[in-house]
Amino acid sequence: MPKIEQNGGVISYYGNPVGYTEKEKAIVDSNFQNNELTAWLQTHNLNPQWTDGVMEQLLAGERMGEAQTSAPLKNVRIWQLKPDTDVMMKFISLEELEKQFGLPDPENYRIAYDGQMGTNNLEAIYTRCNLDHPSGYNGHSLSMSDVVELYDENSSQFHYCNRFGFKEISFEPSEPTQGMEQSMSQSF
Repeated sequence: MPKIEQNGGVISYYGNPVGYTEKEKAIVDSNFQNNELTAWLQTHNLNPQWTDGVMEQLLAGERMGEAQTSAPLKNVRIWQLKPDTDVMMKFISLEELEKQFGLPDPENYRIAYDGQMGTNNLEAIYTRCNLDHPSGYNGHSLSMSDVVELYDENSSQFHYCNRFGFKEISFEPSEPTQGMEQSMSQSF
């Protein structure tokens, strides 16, 4: 078996699908960024774009380039309850939270991740945040009571991680990126 090969636009590394080609560009899973693969891409005149979650998408039968033509990729923020939040609010369904405490309050949440995951698919994001946390992820595995935000420069959509699947909610934090910058600078 060849170490690295390309078949039908899919790049395999030691038998694992790790990327795909788009014209002179290769979209490759950032977990496989190394000198050997980079050199191979260069010899094949492919400019690498290292992206999180590519392997998972390929294994799920999706090609992110195809998905991008129908819906542009959004950035992802994972919101998790702050450590000092009432423990009874944690890891419960949206229905239980609303019944006992009201709607999810952004003041009780902090940002555990803010970046690109290479997908808008909530189930793929859930899997990624449970099996292989992306670089920069600063929280527990995605669980009930967490909120996934899909956003771009024009809008945000918020999804509560519920008992089964996700439920879209209204959740308007005040300047989330400022809080992320502050928490990152405080950790150094």
